[in-house]
Amino acid sequence: MKRSHLLLSIVAIAALLLFPVGITNAYYIHLLETIMIYAILLFGLDIVVGYTGQVSLGHAGLFGVGAYTAGVLVTKLGAPLLVALIASIGVTAVFGAILALPALRVTGPYLAMVTLAFGTIVQILINEMTFLTGGPMGITLSKPPLFGHKLDEREFYWVVAVMLVLSLIVVHRILRSHLGRAFEALRGSPVASDCMGVSVYRYKVYAFVISAGFAGLAGSLYAYSEQYISPNSYNFELTVLFLLAVIMGGRKSRIGSMLGAAIIVLLPKLLDDVEMFRYVSVGLAVLVAVVAVIGIQRGRLTAKQMAIPVVGSIALAALSFWLKTMTDWRLSIFGVIMLFVVYYLQDGIVGFVRNALNIKRQKPDAQAANAPLVGGDAVSNAARTDTGGEILTAKGVLMQFGGLKALNNVDLSIKRGTIHGLIGPNGSGKSTMMNVLTGIYVPTAGAISFAGNSVVGRTSSDIALSGIARTFQNVQLFGEMTALQNVQVGLHHTFDSNLLDVAVHTPRYLRESKAATDRAMGLLQFVGLADLAFEEARNLPYGKQRLLEIARALALDPQLLLLDEPAAGLTAPDIKELISFIRKIRDHGITVILIEHHMDVVMSMCDTVSVLDFGQKIAEGNAAQVQADEKVIEAYLGGTAA
Repeated sequence: MKRSHLLLSIVAIAALLLFPVGITNAYYIHLLETIMIYAILLFGLDIVVGYTGQVSLGHAGLFGVGAYTAGVLVTKLGAPLLVALIASIGVTAVFGAILALPALRVTGPYLAMVTLAFGTIVQILINEMTFLTGGPMGITLSKPPLFGHKLDEREFYWVVAVMLVLSLIVVHRILRSHLGRAFEALRGSPVASDCMGVSVYRYKVYAFVISAGFAGLAGSLYAYSEQYISPNSYNFELTVLFLLAVIMGGRKSRIGSMLGAAIIVLLPKLLDDVEMFRYVSVGLAVLVAVVAVIGIQRGRLTAKQMAIPVVGSIALAALSFWLKTMTDWRLSIFGVIMLFVVYYLQDGIVGFVRNALNIKRQKPDAQAANAPLVGGDAVSNAARTDTGGEILTAKGVLMQFGGLKALNNVDLSIKRGTIHGLIGPNGSGKSTMMNVLTGIYVPTAGAISFAGNSVVGRTSSDIALSGIARTFQNVQLFGEMTALQNVQVGLHHTFDSNLLDVAVHTPRYLRESKAATDRAMGLLQFVGLADLAFEEARNLPYGKQRLLEIARALALDPQLLLLDEPAAGLTAPDIKELISFIRKIRDHGITVILIEHHMDVVMSMCDTVSVLDFGQKIAEGNAAQVQADEKVIEAYLGGTAA
């Protein structure tokens, strides 16, 4: 499979490079050049939109920053091409950081409005800073020299093509690395990301800065390509087109980005020529009908799902023959096509075709399918401290939500190397205590100390990296990622490689990547999921998802593991196996806090059990002592002991 992908890539690159040799018309060369430039920007925008799940309406502004950086350097300083390209990437990345640092503290429509405001401000500044940008008059450039040779239209096309290929390689490597997994995890579950040591805010900013760098490169190439730039080129319409291009092509897909770029460049041109529109609309109708038939035959689609796409594409083809001119209908048809694709093809065109034809994404790290356990130890690579002494203490913990005291002056003392049960009726405060211990909630009052250091006020990611890992009452997996990738997110802390290491594939990155893959496979084997390593987490049975959460938590190499109802959804044989897992974890020196409603599980393995009721600790001791406690019996049964 890899060999066929490589061959296909070589053929595609060769066709791209040979295009201006076979097609000498300067208009068509420039058209494909523009598509490639937009595709470079969309590679970066897809990191923000497709992977981290943020909505940015500021990329037209970043595109403009890159273009004007190149324009100013060339006209004011006579900078050579390579200097201008590198400077545009750097300057735009800085602007991306300036935008991201405050903007990413908000989410949803607020983030969209902030980024939109940024794009508007950039356009105003470009227009007003006449001493630098030429203001409304813009900047005029010519095709640049390269190594002393002035490039013509065809030669500059090849420069853009090389930049496209390099950008494709770099972004592909980023998104298949630990950085890409971190970005994708943010979209899947921000809470779980933080608790895996992947700071949500930090990596959102990181993704935005990388995305801005690609926008800067695209902007600088665009300035040379058009040979004229002005403030009106980088308006609200362009930023909406960029966003639509990612959605239409298909998020999380480099092919989708290139397809989206082609659509937003070619579709307006296509709608100017009624004859060409007829040919394309008929071809589209045939393609949609063929995909629908294949998808229905393979059981991937239903006739009801495909009714509107098929009827809509046929109606569009019929309309093209009814129209005599496109002048009065151009904008209406453009808008309807956009609306149709966005509404009915929510995974984009590439996602729709993949789903219909049952084409699966290439499985990452497939070479690790038979990877051995690292060092023969599936649970931990680190030497453990001897058991004994307290690993965590909580004193007088108060967690108040308005007038409700979810935790009311709770004390806990967790001994190192033990399994400590935390039980109580529903609503007693167990999960709230978990959230307080892992930094999701900051307690209203009280002190919490882990390994001699306070955890109060620290971020969830910081607490996770200090040695506390957890699972969740409601499973918090990264659904669109495979089981292997989920565990690899937990191993994010093992990477010292930076962006350059990832882009170049330095020996350090390759060594760390292989070690993380081997370790992740070992953990999956430990919980019995090695055969499902390349299955998306959302497709796993609920009980398997529980086990995957445990494997992912163990990837943090924790000293303290918090398990929130791990037996929920498991069958009796699975519960028996789970008990064995937890005991093995304890035997490796990892302290466990266990919340569980299966009393036989708690009582059979816990060294100490604490009981909460209405946010207060009502009992603590070994299993026999707790079972005989009258307060516990009353809390669970609503009455006193006989």
